[in-house]
Amino acid sequence: MTLRRPPNPAPLVAAASLVAVEAVLLLGYAVLELVNVSSDRVAVAVTTGAFFAVYGGLLLVCARAITRGHSWARSPIVLAQLIQLGVAWSFRGADTTLVAIALAVAALVVLAGLLAPSSIEALSDEED
Repeated sequence: MTLRRPPNPAPLVAAASLVAVEAVLLLGYAVLELVNVSSDRVAVAVTTGAFFAVYGGLLLVCARAITRGHSWARSPIVLAQLIQLGVAWSFRGADTTLVAIALAVAALVVLAGLLAPSSIEALSDEED
């Protein structure tokens, strides 16, 4: 007889899904950066592309780990969302206000989903 984990709570699934979307967007940005390399900024394009590829890849790994009940993945996701809130703050004003709002809302939704009591309980290492 195998023990089955109970299904993940909705806030945790929503948070993991949004983190996966963020990861895919970061990977897409990395690809765009590497595809649009010009001869006068090769080093910047390669390092930027590599950074965002690693960042997006790690977020994708963490999103998957969270859905499988691995509590270790919560910390990197929370850190990434706090960084995203800082980026959103720097984008406020003028033409980038909508981008700032989108980044802040996404980060807050992920944080709320990860820190919801049902999510904390689902990721708890304690046995009932």
